[in-house]
Amino acid sequence: MASSSLWQRFQRYFLEYRELGFSLDISRMKFRDDLFEKMRQQIEQAFAAMGELEAGAIANPTEKRMVGHYWLRNPALAPTPQIRSEIEDTIRRIKAFAQDIHTGKIKAENGKRFEHLLHIGIGGSALGPQFISAALGSPDDPMDIFFFDNTDPEGFDRVFERIGEGLPQTLVVVVSKSGGTKETRNGMLEAEARFAASGLQFAKHAVAVTGVGSELDKHAEANGWLARFPMPDWIGGRTSVMSAVGLLPMALQGFDIDAFLAGAAAMDERTRVPEVAQNAAMLLALMWYHAGNGKGEKDMVVLPYKDRLALFTKYLQQLVMESLGKEKNLAGEIVHQGIAVYGNKGSTDQHSYVQQLRDGVLNFFVTFVEVRNDRPGARFEVEDGITSGDYLQGFLRGTRSALYEKGRESITMSIPEVNAFYIGALIALYERAVGFYASLVDINAYDQPGVEAGKKAATKLLELQQKMRAELSADSRTAEEIARSVDADPEDVFHLLRHLASNDPRIKVVPADEATDERFSFEPDK
Repeated sequence: MASSSLWQRFQRYFLEYRELGFSLDISRMKFRDDLFEKMRQQIEQAFAAMGELEAGAIANPTEKRMVGHYWLRNPALAPTPQIRSEIEDTIRRIKAFAQDIHTGKIKAENGKRFEHLLHIGIGGSALGPQFISAALGSPDDPMDIFFFDNTDPEGFDRVFERIGEGLPQTLVVVVSKSGGTKETRNGMLEAEARFAASGLQFAKHAVAVTGVGSELDKHAEANGWLARFPMPDWIGGRTSVMSAVGLLPMALQGFDIDAFLAGAAAMDERTRVPEVAQNAAMLLALMWYHAGNGKGEKDMVVLPYKDRLALFTKYLQQLVMESLGKEKNLAGEIVHQGIAVYGNKGSTDQHSYVQQLRDGVLNFFVTFVEVRNDRPGARFEVEDGITSGDYLQGFLRGTRSALYEKGRESITMSIPEVNAFYIGALIALYERAVGFYASLVDINAYDQPGVEAGKKAATKLLELQQKMRAELSADSRTAEEIARSVDADPEDVFHLLRHLASNDPRIKVVPADEATDERFSFEPDK
């Protein structure tokens, strides 16, 4: 396409929210000009569904729940006075608690001020706080933060090594909506044990963010933890960052939670407008639909050109893939929907997988994220009249052009700087885009049956492991023989036995020519 035609297309499809400093450019997506008209009925249905969701309809039919993350940044939208009061009260309590921690009104058990924060959660209970910490953190923050976001024993040990002698000044926030998430529970138990081994009372360092009446809520209350904050059942983990899940660690690190919520509310207001050309979230959803033919046929590559946004893609992976990756539509028909998301940051990726993006398989579209302000400090020139930031901008625009020359489509969005307001705005933009896209393809964006299936399968394997342990004796047997005695899959038994043998010296392995013929026995400590 000639440069003059591209300029005309840019003029037509460049959306700017001038008062927000935000812009969205979809001109390098090769959709037909009649796309919006052809999809008018689906678009109108998506706007209507979003309006019903925000008004308190049951928008998650699988779990028969309301979906209320939009209320978190505008409590006046909440469908009942009770929910509005709960949201506002939680924000007040978070601010007061953080202030008491920072001033030393609430002290560690040795009488000193808390200086470190250990956040224990997984999935949506960790990704949001991790992204925000990486985006907004600085050495001047009143508390630094560490994360348990897995059930990896060595991972726990490495975090404790980094905390080192700071453990007595460490506040622990445990986040689990149900209170029964095993990875989070394991991290909590490991932390409790480490504190006890150091002569510290865990309860005097611990805070819970969980559902009212959950196992964790009861445990925290019974053991006299410092505080408990609610996680309502109308909030999903991947959209929980503006609840206590994200606001509590933000406030403890000294970040501006009011600006964060204001940014989200401002983007919500602009993307609530039922006019396609002026609605950035709907335009994103339509571009995703166009790129993948409404079936997710192309991956979404997200390239933020800013180090502070390096975790943005990881955050979006869960938001987009857990929300849209569904086997069935709302009518129960098999559709296998979803959009794969990957990416890291520019210009780093220009020295890694951008080579494939330009010359390889055309199975993707790109979203560039531009941050216009290079740095808060003084300008420094690496060449006459040119800064490092000029290079960053040049690489973004150059890569965009190089990809388009080879028929690769892209979206470009721009914000003036990375701060709490604009992080809130970006999150809100993608939350609504996900909701719109789900309506366009007729799926439930707010359940996660595949995740639950994996949890159930893991539970069964752990139950099998207990049965196997009871079967092990001084007489060595193969995995197949043990499997017959416990009526289980020999392959499952084989892998469980190998894992046990690698971590318990009492379980012995007799090698064999074929791995599957190895024999296992149990020799108790003498």
